[in-house]
Amino acid sequence: MADSRLTPALGCLAALLAGGLTTLTASPFELWWLGPVAAGLVYLGLHSLTPAQAALRGWCYGLGLFGSGASWVYVSIHDYGYTGVPLALFLTALFVAGLALFFAATLWIYRRLCGPRLAALSFAGAWVLGEWLRTWLFTGFPWLLLGSGQVDSPLAAWAPVGGVYLMSLITTLTGSLGVEFLRHRWWAVAPVALLWLVPLVLPAQWTSPAGESVRAALLQGNLPQLIKWTPEGQRRAVDTYLSMSRQLEQDIELVIWPEAALPMFEDQAAPILERARASMPTGTNLLTGVLQRDDSGLYYNSVVGRGDVEGEYRKAHLVPFGEYLPLESLLRGAIAFFDLPAPTMTQGPSDQPPIRVGELTLGIAICYEIIYADLVASRARDAGVLLTVSNDTWFGASIGPLQHLQMARLRALENGRPVVRATSNGVTAFIDPQGRITARAPQFETTVLEGEVTPMEGLTPFTRTGSWPTWLLAVLIVLPGLRLGRKP
Repeated sequence: MADSRLTPALGCLAALLAGGLTTLTASPFELWWLGPVAAGLVYLGLHSLTPAQAALRGWCYGLGLFGSGASWVYVSIHDYGYTGVPLALFLTALFVAGLALFFAATLWIYRRLCGPRLAALSFAGAWVLGEWLRTWLFTGFPWLLLGSGQVDSPLAAWAPVGGVYLMSLITTLTGSLGVEFLRHRWWAVAPVALLWLVPLVLPAQWTSPAGESVRAALLQGNLPQLIKWTPEGQRRAVDTYLSMSRQLEQDIELVIWPEAALPMFEDQAAPILERARASMPTGTNLLTGVLQRDDSGLYYNSVVGRGDVEGEYRKAHLVPFGEYLPLESLLRGAIAFFDLPAPTMTQGPSDQPPIRVGELTLGIAICYEIIYADLVASRARDAGVLLTVSNDTWFGASIGPLQHLQMARLRALENGRPVVRATSNGVTAFIDPQGRITARAPQFETTVLEGEVTPMEGLTPFTRTGSWPTWLLAVLIVLPGLRLGRKP
């Protein structure tokens, strides 16, 4: 197969297509087998390009990926950000084009530093290092990582071993070695076969039950976001959650309300929470997402409880433009989207202990935090269950909430812990330690989802170490491909 037939222009079109194919590996499409195809299309003919041409190819891939897979940001900006269509389209395009620069930078550096020697290996390592960079730079955005789409593939068994980045590494390596195979380098089939067959002998479950199952109820209020923080919205929220709490079955032991379920601060919501718990079956405990404020004027996005509950959690990884405004002095007042009537949140500590509800220990991740694999692993080390509360109303009827759910499933699989996911309007779900959905509420309905959750003990290899072994492996497989001082 001659790479020379793929001109730079065709390579960019192939990369744009590859970005769209990567989106198809994620929910709701879940065509996981397209992941290696996408990586192969980006790799094809890469070493015939200059560093600048490689950067352009990477940027085109990012445009295809985020333009198709993160288009839900338009809903947040236009529908809930009080922004007109032209400006919302411009801001969405700016968001997509900016994120695509991560892939441009990755391929520019790769092409600048690496040659054709062991290129299939070094390309896969560079890809994962680029994902690592995207995870933390400018607060990070590890959405649509290549490995996230493999939660239902045979590679899913690698998740408890090395997490999402190991799955990205294997997926990318499969694509690059696949291209080498098409070039009649028959040896390439051996490592691919090994990577895909090893999961057959890996343990099906790395953790074990640590106690009796607990009956839980997740309340999905389905309240309109546009009126949520108005007096009418507050009344509707109180009436909705009190009404649902009064109708619970007698065997329910734990009730969970979603992120900021009541549009008010905890000191205002306290009597309502007490009324709600008093209306529940005897011995039932309540957890809810709520905003807190302290005497020094700081605000927190939190999870608190009532009943036999010990501890609270304050969100540690905040969403830029959603919970705080970067460069506030420059942006505030420039566009209506940057003037939404919400307080600026304060970051909670990174080392918060789990919340205890009776004998149950819950590691908490609020909304966006569930997409950070290493943050969730740190919560899982001392907890038997993972709980995430979210308000995905901001995404509307887009694919965003379904992608969000898929990443929550992967966190369950990585850590061998059940994930309980309570959301404002969907997708509310119970997820078992192998990442399978055991119960799921329909979106956009006011409903109660009941299910059982069993705490787990023991640590997966990934929970013990986090992602650093995979990042180190990525560095090691890049090193043999370096040019060692020779010009490209």
